[in-house]
Amino acid sequence: MPEAPTIDTGNTAWLLVSSALVLLMTPGLALFYGGLNRSKGVLNMMMMSFSSIGLISILWLFYGFSVAFGDDVNGVWGNLGQYLGTKTFLAETDLWGETGIPLYVFMAFQMMFAIITVALISGSISDRAKFSGWLLFAFGWATLVYFPVAHMVWGGGFIGADIGALDFAGGTAVHINAGAAALALALVLGKRVGWPREGMKPHNVPMVALGTGLLWFGWFGFNAGSELTVDAITGIAFLNTQVCTAAAILGWIVVEWLRNGKPTLVGASSGAVAGLVAITPACAFVAPWAAVLLGLVAGAVCALAVGLKYRLGFDDSLDVVGVHFVGGWIGCLWIGLFGTSQISSLVANEGLFYGGGLAQLGAQALSALIVSVLSFVIAYALGFAIEKTIGFRVTQEAEVDGIDIAEHAESGYDLSPAGGGGGGGAFALAGIGTPSSKPTASVEEAEPVEEVEPAAPVEPAEPVSEKVAG
Repeated sequence: MPEAPTIDTGNTAWLLVSSALVLLMTPGLALFYGGLNRSKGVLNMMMMSFSSIGLISILWLFYGFSVAFGDDVNGVWGNLGQYLGTKTFLAETDLWGETGIPLYVFMAFQMMFAIITVALISGSISDRAKFSGWLLFAFGWATLVYFPVAHMVWGGGFIGADIGALDFAGGTAVHINAGAAALALALVLGKRVGWPREGMKPHNVPMVALGTGLLWFGWFGFNAGSELTVDAITGIAFLNTQVCTAAAILGWIVVEWLRNGKPTLVGASSGAVAGLVAITPACAFVAPWAAVLLGLVAGAVCALAVGLKYRLGFDDSLDVVGVHFVGGWIGCLWIGLFGTSQISSLVANEGLFYGGGLAQLGAQALSALIVSVLSFVIAYALGFAIEKTIGFRVTQEAEVDGIDIAEHAESGYDLSPAGGGGGGGAFALAGIGTPSSKPTASVEEAEPVEEVEPAAPVEPAEPVSEKVAG
Protein backbone atom coordinates (compact mmCIF):
# COMPACT_ATOMS: atom_id res chain seq x y z
CA MET A 1 0.00 0.00 0.00
CA PRO A 2 1.23 3.53 -0.72
CA GLU A 3 2.14 5.52 2.33
CA ALA A 4 -0.38 8.04 3.61
CA PRO A 5 0.54 11.63 2.78
CA THR A 6 2.33 13.47 5.55
CA ILE A 7 3.05 17.12 6.22
CA ASP A 8 6.27 18.38 4.65
CA THR A 9 7.56 20.72 7.33
CA GLY A 10 10.09 22.43 5.03
CA ASN A 11 7.55 23.31 2.36
CA THR A 12 5.02 24.34 4.99
CA ALA A 13 7.48 26.64 6.74
CA TRP A 14 8.44 28.26 3.42
CA LEU A 15 4.82 28.88 2.47
CA LEU A 16 3.98 30.33 5.88
CA VAL A 17 6.88 32.78 5.50
CA SER A 18 5.82 33.55 1.93
CA SER A 19 2.26 34.21 3.09
CA ALA A 20 3.51 36.75 5.61
CA LEU A 21 5.69 38.37 2.94
CA VAL A 22 2.74 38.72 0.58
CA LEU A 23 0.58 40.21 3.32
CA LEU A 24 3.31 42.80 3.95
CA MET A 25 2.91 43.93 0.34
CA THR A 26 -0.48 45.48 1.05
CA PRO A 27 0.79 47.87 3.77
CA GLY A 28 3.71 48.48 1.38
CA LEU A 29 1.21 49.36 -1.33
CA ALA A 30 -0.58 51.68 1.11
CA LEU A 31 2.68 53.56 1.69
CA PHE A 32 3.50 53.61 -2.03
CA TYR A 33 0.07 54.91 -3.01
CA GLY A 34 -0.15 57.17 0.03
CA GLY A 35 3.11 58.91 -0.80
CA LEU A 36 2.10 59.38 -4.43
CA ASN A 37 -1.18 60.93 -3.32
CA ARG A 38 -1.82 64.50 -2.22
CA SER A 39 -1.53 65.12 1.53
CA LYS A 40 -5.22 65.84 2.01
CA GLY A 41 -6.17 62.36 0.76
CA VAL A 42 -3.33 60.19 2.06
CA LEU A 43 -5.36 58.51 4.83
CA ASN A 44 -8.28 57.68 2.55
CA MET A 45 -5.83 56.19 0.08
CA MET A 46 -4.23 54.03 2.73
CA MET A 47 -7.60 53.08 4.22
CA MET A 48 -8.63 51.51 0.93
CA SER A 49 -5.67 49.13 1.17
CA PHE A 50 -6.18 48.30 4.85
CA SER A 51 -9.92 47.81 4.39
CA SER A 52 -9.13 45.27 1.66
CA ILE A 53 -7.24 43.23 4.23
CA GLY A 54 -10.28 43.26 6.49
CA LEU A 55 -12.98 42.57 3.92
CA ILE A 56 -11.33 40.16 1.50
CA SER A 57 -9.87 37.95 4.24
CA ILE A 58 -13.36 37.12 5.48
CA LEU A 59 -14.86 36.64 2.02
CA TRP A 60 -11.96 34.34 1.08
CA LEU A 61 -12.47 32.15 4.14
CA PHE A 62 -16.21 31.67 3.70
CA TYR A 63 -16.52 31.21 -0.06
CA GLY A 64 -13.72 32.81 -2.09
CA PHE A 65 -11.30 29.92 -1.71
CA SER A 66 -14.02 27.44 -2.69
CA VAL A 67 -14.88 29.41 -5.84
CA ALA A 68 -11.22 29.77 -6.81
CA PHE A 69 -9.78 26.38 -5.87
CA GLY A 70 -12.71 24.05 -5.42
CA ASP A 71 -13.13 21.19 -7.90
CA ASP A 72 -13.99 22.62 -11.31
CA VAL A 73 -17.70 22.90 -12.03
CA ASN A 74 -17.96 24.61 -15.42
CA GLY A 75 -14.54 26.00 -16.27
CA VAL A 76 -15.37 29.30 -14.58
CA TRP A 77 -15.76 28.52 -10.88
CA GLY A 78 -15.15 25.74 -8.41
CA ASN A 79 -17.40 23.76 -6.11
CA LEU A 80 -18.85 26.44 -3.82
CA GLY A 81 -19.51 24.09 -0.93
CA GLN A 82 -16.15 22.34 -0.89
CA TYR A 83 -14.11 24.57 1.42
CA LEU A 84 -16.70 26.69 3.19
CA GLY A 85 -15.39 28.47 6.26
CA THR A 86 -17.83 26.53 8.43
CA LYS A 87 -15.87 23.32 7.86
CA THR A 88 -12.68 22.17 9.57
CA PHE A 89 -9.63 20.74 7.78
CA LEU A 90 -7.16 19.52 10.37
CA ALA A 91 -6.71 15.85 9.46
CA GLU A 92 -3.28 14.58 8.40
CA THR A 93 -4.76 13.96 4.96
CA ASP A 94 -6.07 17.54 4.57
CA LEU A 95 -3.12 18.54 2.43
CA TRP A 96 -2.90 20.60 -0.75
CA GLY A 97 -2.09 18.28 -3.66
CA GLU A 98 1.19 16.44 -3.37
CA THR A 99 3.11 19.29 -1.76
CA GLY A 100 2.74 18.07 1.82
CA ILE A 101 1.34 21.51 2.76
CA PRO A 102 -1.72 21.69 5.05
CA LEU A 103 -4.80 22.97 3.29
CA TYR A 104 -5.11 25.95 5.62
CA VAL A 105 -1.59 27.12 4.79
CA PHE A 106 -2.29 27.15 1.06
CA MET A 107 -5.62 28.86 1.75
CA ALA A 108 -3.84 31.59 3.71
CA PHE A 109 -1.19 32.04 1.00
CA GLN A 110 -3.78 32.55 -1.72
CA MET A 111 -5.82 34.81 0.58
CA MET A 112 -2.98 37.34 0.50
CA PHE A 113 -3.10 37.39 -3.31
CA ALA A 114 -6.81 38.15 -3.25
CA ILE A 115 -6.26 41.00 -0.78
CA ILE A 116 -3.61 42.86 -2.74
CA THR A 117 -5.35 42.38 -6.08
CA VAL A 118 -8.38 44.30 -4.82
CA ALA A 119 -6.18 46.93 -3.13
CA LEU A 120 -4.30 47.61 -6.38
CA ILE A 121 -7.43 48.99 -8.02
CA SER A 122 -7.77 51.81 -5.50
CA GLY A 123 -4.86 53.81 -6.89
CA SER A 124 -6.85 54.84 -9.95
CA ILE A 125 -9.62 56.58 -7.98
CA SER A 126 -7.75 58.45 -5.27
CA ASP A 127 -9.13 61.69 -3.83
CA ARG A 128 -12.67 61.26 -5.11
CA ALA A 129 -14.32 57.95 -4.08
CA LYS A 130 -16.66 57.49 -1.14
CA PHE A 131 -15.30 54.92 1.26
CA SER A 132 -18.70 53.19 1.44
CA GLY A 133 -18.76 52.95 -2.35
CA TRP A 134 -15.26 51.49 -2.35
CA LEU A 135 -16.20 48.77 0.15
CA LEU A 136 -19.27 47.82 -1.86
CA PHE A 137 -17.25 47.71 -5.06
CA ALA A 138 -14.51 45.62 -3.44
CA PHE A 139 -17.10 43.12 -2.24
CA GLY A 140 -18.76 42.84 -5.67
CA TRP A 141 -15.59 42.77 -7.75
CA ALA A 142 -13.85 40.17 -5.60
CA THR A 143 -16.95 37.95 -5.75
CA LEU A 144 -17.79 38.33 -9.44
CA VAL A 145 -14.33 38.78 -10.93
CA TYR A 146 -11.29 37.88 -8.85
CA PHE A 147 -12.51 34.61 -7.36
CA PRO A 148 -13.72 33.20 -10.73
CA VAL A 149 -10.64 34.49 -12.61
CA ALA A 150 -8.34 32.84 -10.06
CA HIS A 151 -10.19 29.61 -10.76
CA MET A 152 -9.97 30.03 -14.54
CA VAL A 153 -6.23 30.66 -14.39
CA TRP A 154 -5.00 28.54 -11.46
CA GLY A 155 -7.84 26.43 -10.12
CA GLY A 156 -8.52 24.10 -13.05
CA GLY A 157 -10.68 26.48 -15.09
CA PHE A 158 -10.67 26.88 -18.85
CA ILE A 159 -7.88 29.47 -19.21
CA GLY A 160 -5.25 27.26 -17.64
CA ALA A 161 -6.66 23.82 -18.48
CA ASP A 162 -8.14 24.34 -21.97
CA ILE A 163 -6.38 27.36 -23.48
CA GLY A 164 -3.06 26.34 -21.94
CA ALA A 165 -2.07 29.84 -20.88
CA LEU A 166 0.62 30.12 -18.22
CA ASP A 167 0.66 32.55 -15.30
CA PHE A 168 3.06 31.54 -12.57
CA ALA A 169 2.24 34.11 -9.91
CA GLY A 170 -0.41 36.51 -11.16
CA GLY A 171 0.37 38.58 -14.24
CA THR A 172 -3.06 37.82 -15.67
CA ALA A 173 -5.08 36.94 -12.57
CA VAL A 174 -3.72 39.83 -10.49
CA HIS A 175 -2.21 42.69 -12.49
CA ILE A 176 -4.10 42.66 -15.79
CA ASN A 177 -7.24 41.89 -13.83
CA ALA A 178 -6.80 44.81 -11.42
CA GLY A 179 -5.54 47.16 -14.13
CA ALA A 180 -8.61 46.64 -16.31
CA ALA A 181 -10.89 47.28 -13.33
CA ALA A 182 -8.89 50.39 -12.44
CA LEU A 183 -9.46 51.80 -15.94
CA ALA A 184 -13.18 51.11 -15.69
CA LEU A 185 -13.52 52.89 -12.34
CA ALA A 186 -11.48 55.87 -13.53
CA LEU A 187 -13.95 56.27 -16.39
CA VAL A 188 -17.01 55.87 -14.15
CA LEU A 189 -15.87 58.36 -11.51
CA GLY A 190 -14.42 60.87 -13.96
CA LYS A 191 -11.57 63.30 -13.49
CA ARG A 192 -10.48 64.90 -10.25
CA VAL A 193 -11.35 68.57 -9.84
CA GLY A 194 -8.66 70.55 -11.61
CA TRP A 195 -7.06 67.61 -13.43
CA PRO A 196 -4.97 67.85 -15.60
CA ARG A 197 -4.74 71.64 -15.37
CA GLU A 198 -3.40 71.60 -11.82
CA GLY A 199 -0.22 69.78 -10.92
CA MET A 200 -1.08 66.97 -8.50
CA LYS A 201 2.36 65.87 -7.39
CA PRO A 202 3.28 63.20 -4.83
CA HIS A 203 3.26 64.74 -1.37
CA ASN A 204 5.87 62.44 0.21
CA VAL A 205 8.50 60.89 -2.04
CA PRO A 206 10.42 59.10 0.77
CA MET A 207 7.14 57.36 1.64
CA VAL A 208 6.89 56.23 -1.99
CA ALA A 209 10.40 54.77 -1.84
CA LEU A 210 9.67 53.02 1.48
CA GLY A 211 6.50 51.50 0.06
CA THR A 212 8.45 50.32 -2.99
CA GLY A 213 11.03 48.66 -0.78
CA LEU A 214 8.35 46.79 1.17
CA LEU A 215 6.66 45.72 -2.05
CA TRP A 216 9.97 44.48 -3.46
CA PHE A 217 10.74 42.57 -0.27
CA GLY A 218 7.31 40.97 -0.12
CA TRP A 219 7.32 40.13 -3.82
CA PHE A 220 9.87 37.37 -3.25
CA GLY A 221 7.14 35.54 -1.34
CA PHE A 222 4.68 36.42 -4.08
CA ASN A 223 6.79 34.92 -6.87
CA ALA A 224 9.15 32.36 -5.36
CA GLY A 225 6.46 31.27 -2.90
CA SER A 226 4.15 30.37 -5.78
CA GLU A 227 6.24 27.28 -6.45
CA LEU A 228 4.86 26.06 -3.08
CA THR A 229 7.85 23.76 -2.64
CA VAL A 230 11.53 24.62 -2.21
CA ASP A 231 13.44 23.49 -5.29
CA ALA A 232 15.40 24.80 -8.29
CA ILE A 233 12.32 26.55 -9.72
CA THR A 234 11.93 28.44 -6.44
CA GLY A 235 15.51 29.63 -6.85
CA ILE A 236 15.15 30.83 -10.42
CA ALA A 237 11.86 32.58 -9.65
CA PHE A 238 13.62 34.40 -6.82
CA LEU A 239 16.60 35.38 -8.98
CA ASN A 240 14.48 36.45 -11.94
CA THR A 241 12.37 38.64 -9.65
CA GLN A 242 15.49 40.48 -8.51
CA VAL A 243 17.22 41.01 -11.84
CA CYS A 244 14.08 41.96 -13.75
CA THR A 245 13.16 44.56 -11.15
CA ALA A 246 16.69 45.95 -11.13
CA ALA A 247 16.68 46.25 -14.93
CA ALA A 248 13.28 47.92 -14.91
CA ILE A 249 14.58 50.71 -12.68
CA LEU A 250 17.24 51.39 -15.30
CA GLY A 251 14.75 51.21 -18.16
CA TRP A 252 12.39 53.71 -16.52
CA ILE A 253 15.00 56.28 -15.46
CA VAL A 254 16.68 56.21 -18.89
CA VAL A 255 13.37 57.18 -20.46
CA GLU A 256 12.91 59.89 -17.82
CA TRP A 257 16.41 61.16 -18.36
CA LEU A 258 16.01 61.40 -22.11
CA ARG A 259 12.49 62.87 -21.96
CA ASN A 260 12.75 65.25 -19.02
CA GLY A 261 16.46 65.75 -18.52
CA LYS A 262 16.46 64.41 -14.94
CA PRO A 263 15.96 60.98 -13.37
CA THR A 264 13.69 60.96 -10.31
CA LEU A 265 13.19 58.78 -7.24
CA VAL A 266 9.50 58.52 -8.04
CA GLY A 267 10.50 57.25 -11.48
CA ALA A 268 12.94 54.71 -10.05
CA SER A 269 10.27 53.52 -7.60
CA SER A 270 7.65 53.23 -10.33
CA GLY A 271 10.15 51.41 -12.54
CA ALA A 272 10.80 48.88 -9.79
CA VAL A 273 7.08 48.19 -9.45
CA ALA A 274 6.73 47.87 -13.23
CA GLY A 275 9.52 45.28 -13.24
CA LEU A 276 7.94 43.36 -10.36
CA VAL A 277 4.63 43.32 -12.21
CA ALA A 278 6.15 42.17 -15.49
CA ILE A 279 8.19 39.30 -14.04
CA THR A 280 5.30 37.96 -11.98
CA PRO A 281 3.74 35.70 -14.65
CA ALA A 282 7.06 34.72 -16.24
CA CYS A 283 9.48 34.29 -13.32
CA ALA A 284 9.53 30.47 -13.46
CA PHE A 285 9.41 30.12 -17.25
CA VAL A 286 12.25 32.28 -18.62
CA ALA A 287 16.03 32.31 -18.28
CA PRO A 288 17.66 35.07 -16.18
CA TRP A 289 19.01 36.88 -19.24
CA ALA A 290 15.48 37.05 -20.65
CA ALA A 291 14.27 38.38 -17.28
CA VAL A 292 16.81 41.22 -17.52
CA LEU A 293 15.60 42.05 -21.02
CA LEU A 294 12.01 41.93 -19.79
CA GLY A 295 12.85 44.42 -17.04
CA LEU A 296 14.44 46.88 -19.46
CA VAL A 297 11.46 46.68 -21.82
CA ALA A 298 8.83 46.87 -19.07
CA GLY A 299 10.52 49.80 -17.35
CA ALA A 300 10.81 51.79 -20.57
CA VAL A 301 7.37 50.94 -21.98
CA CYS A 302 5.54 51.58 -18.70
CA ALA A 303 7.35 54.92 -18.33
CA LEU A 304 5.88 55.88 -21.69
CA ALA A 305 2.50 54.27 -21.01
CA VAL A 306 1.73 56.39 -17.94
CA GLY A 307 1.45 59.36 -20.27
CA LEU A 308 -1.44 57.79 -22.16
CA LYS A 309 -3.93 59.13 -19.63
CA TYR A 310 -3.15 62.68 -20.72
CA ARG A 311 -3.55 61.79 -24.39
CA LEU A 312 -6.74 59.75 -23.92
CA GLY A 313 -8.25 61.88 -21.15
CA PHE A 314 -8.86 59.38 -18.34
CA ASP A 315 -7.71 60.28 -14.83
CA ASP A 316 -5.93 57.20 -13.51
CA SER A 317 -4.61 59.02 -10.46
CA LEU A 318 -1.65 56.83 -9.52
CA ASP A 319 -1.00 55.07 -12.86
CA VAL A 320 -2.46 51.67 -12.12
CA VAL A 321 -3.23 51.23 -15.82
CA GLY A 322 0.17 52.34 -17.06
CA VAL A 323 2.10 50.15 -14.60
CA HIS A 324 -0.06 47.15 -13.70
CA PHE A 325 -2.22 46.68 -16.78
CA VAL A 326 0.53 47.40 -19.32
CA GLY A 327 3.25 45.68 -17.26
CA GLY A 328 1.01 42.64 -16.78
CA TRP A 329 0.40 42.36 -20.50
CA ILE A 330 4.13 42.59 -21.26
CA GLY A 331 5.00 39.88 -18.75
CA CYS A 332 2.17 37.64 -19.94
CA LEU A 333 3.26 37.87 -23.59
CA TRP A 334 6.93 37.43 -22.62
CA ILE A 335 6.20 33.79 -21.83
CA GLY A 336 5.07 33.29 -25.42
CA LEU A 337 8.29 34.90 -26.65
CA PHE A 338 10.94 33.55 -24.26
CA GLY A 339 9.30 30.77 -22.24
CA THR A 340 11.16 27.47 -22.51
CA SER A 341 10.90 23.93 -21.22
CA GLN A 342 14.61 24.16 -20.42
CA ILE A 343 13.51 26.16 -17.39
CA SER A 344 10.15 24.56 -16.57
CA SER A 345 8.40 21.45 -17.81
CA LEU A 346 5.13 23.39 -17.54
CA VAL A 347 6.02 25.18 -20.78
CA ALA A 348 4.35 22.80 -23.24
CA ASN A 349 5.07 25.03 -26.26
CA GLU A 350 8.46 26.71 -26.59
CA GLY A 351 8.40 30.47 -26.92
CA LEU A 352 8.69 32.12 -30.33
CA PHE A 353 12.40 32.89 -29.92
CA TYR A 354 13.08 29.29 -28.93
CA GLY A 355 11.61 27.99 -32.18
CA GLY A 356 8.18 27.12 -30.83
CA GLY A 357 6.15 29.29 -33.17
CA LEU A 358 3.11 31.31 -32.16
CA ALA A 359 1.15 28.70 -30.21
CA GLN A 360 2.12 29.78 -26.70
CA LEU A 361 2.12 33.46 -27.61
CA GLY A 362 -1.42 33.10 -28.92
CA ALA A 363 -2.57 31.35 -25.76
CA GLN A 364 -1.03 34.07 -23.62
CA ALA A 365 -2.63 36.86 -25.63
CA LEU A 366 -6.04 35.20 -25.59
CA SER A 367 -5.95 34.71 -21.82
CA ALA A 368 -4.95 38.32 -21.22
CA LEU A 369 -7.70 39.56 -23.54
CA ILE A 370 -10.39 37.45 -21.85
CA VAL A 371 -9.46 38.68 -18.39
CA SER A 372 -9.14 42.29 -19.57
CA VAL A 373 -12.62 42.36 -21.10
CA LEU A 374 -14.28 40.43 -18.29
CA SER A 375 -12.79 42.59 -15.53
CA PHE A 376 -13.40 45.88 -17.34
CA VAL A 377 -17.05 45.16 -18.17
CA ILE A 378 -18.02 43.91 -14.70
CA ALA A 379 -16.05 46.66 -12.90
CA TYR A 380 -17.69 49.32 -15.06
CA ALA A 381 -21.15 47.88 -14.42
CA LEU A 382 -20.52 47.68 -10.66
CA GLY A 383 -19.11 51.18 -10.49
CA PHE A 384 -21.98 52.61 -12.54
CA ALA A 385 -24.59 50.85 -10.38
CA ILE A 386 -22.99 52.11 -7.16
CA GLU A 387 -22.78 55.66 -8.49
CA LYS A 388 -26.46 55.64 -9.46
CA THR A 389 -27.64 54.20 -6.14
CA ILE A 390 -25.68 55.10 -3.01
CA GLY A 391 -23.24 57.34 -4.88
CA PHE A 392 -19.59 56.51 -5.54
CA ARG A 393 -18.01 59.93 -5.93
CA VAL A 394 -17.75 62.44 -3.12
CA THR A 395 -19.07 65.96 -3.53
CA GLN A 396 -16.89 68.55 -5.21
CA GLU A 397 -16.66 70.48 -1.94
CA ALA A 398 -15.42 67.41 -0.06
CA GLU A 399 -12.90 66.68 -2.79
CA VAL A 400 -11.48 70.20 -2.79
CA ASP A 401 -11.44 70.55 0.99
CA GLY A 402 -9.92 67.12 1.49
CA ILE A 403 -11.37 63.63 1.35
CA ASP A 404 -9.64 62.57 4.58
CA ILE A 405 -11.68 65.05 6.57
CA ALA A 406 -14.91 64.40 4.69
CA GLU A 407 -14.76 60.59 4.81
CA HIS A 408 -12.77 59.82 7.95
CA ALA A 409 -12.79 62.98 10.11
CA GLU A 410 -9.03 62.89 10.50
CA SER A 411 -5.96 64.31 8.86
CA GLY A 412 -2.67 62.70 7.95
CA TYR A 413 -0.59 65.60 9.26
CA ASP A 414 -0.88 68.22 12.01
CA LEU A 415 -0.59 71.35 9.92
CA SER A 416 -1.68 73.82 12.60
CA PRO A 417 0.70 76.74 13.26
CA ALA A 418 3.60 75.88 15.58
CA GLY A 419 3.52 77.38 19.07
CA GLY A 420 0.65 79.07 20.85
CA GLY A 421 -1.87 77.53 23.14
CA GLY A 422 -4.70 76.91 20.71
CA GLY A 423 -3.53 73.50 19.48
CA GLY A 424 -5.63 70.48 18.85
CA GLY A 425 -3.76 69.07 15.88
CA ALA A 426 -5.54 66.90 13.38
CA PHE A 427 -8.69 66.71 15.53
CA ALA A 428 -9.02 70.47 15.56
CA LEU A 429 -8.51 70.58 11.82
CA ALA A 430 -11.20 67.94 11.45
CA GLY A 431 -13.65 69.97 13.53
CA ILE A 432 -13.60 67.43 16.37
CA GLY A 433 -13.64 68.61 20.00
CA THR A 434 -10.34 69.93 21.31
CA PRO A 435 -8.87 69.46 24.75
CA SER A 436 -9.40 73.14 25.55
CA SER A 437 -12.09 73.92 28.10
CA LYS A 438 -13.04 77.13 26.32
CA PRO A 439 -16.19 77.16 24.18
CA THR A 440 -15.67 76.71 20.49
CA ALA A 441 -15.18 80.07 18.85
CA SER A 442 -17.20 81.20 15.91
CA VAL A 443 -15.66 81.30 12.47
CA GLU A 444 -15.22 85.09 12.73
CA GLU A 445 -13.54 84.79 16.18
CA ALA A 446 -11.29 81.84 15.37
CA GLU A 447 -7.59 82.40 14.82
CA PRO A 448 -7.07 82.40 11.05
CA VAL A 449 -5.04 79.66 9.40
CA GLU A 450 -2.15 80.98 7.38
CA GLU A 451 -2.85 80.73 3.65
CA VAL A 452 -0.23 80.25 0.97
CA GLU A 453 -2.32 82.30 -1.43
CA PRO A 454 -5.42 84.47 -1.01
CA ALA A 455 -8.30 82.08 -0.58
CA ALA A 456 -12.05 82.14 -0.87
CA PRO A 457 -14.10 83.28 2.15
CA VAL A 458 -13.74 80.87 5.05
CA GLU A 459 -16.51 78.31 5.46
CA PRO A 460 -17.39 76.88 8.89
CA ALA A 461 -15.19 73.96 9.99
CA GLU A 462 -12.97 74.41 6.95
CA PRO A 463 -10.09 71.87 6.85
CA VAL A 464 -6.55 72.49 5.71
CA SER A 465 -6.19 74.32 2.42
CA GLU A 466 -5.48 72.04 -0.49
CA LYS A 467 -2.44 74.21 -1.24
CA VAL A 468 -0.55 72.97 1.82
CA ALA A 469 0.86 70.05 -0.15
CA GLY A 470 0.30 68.27 -3.42
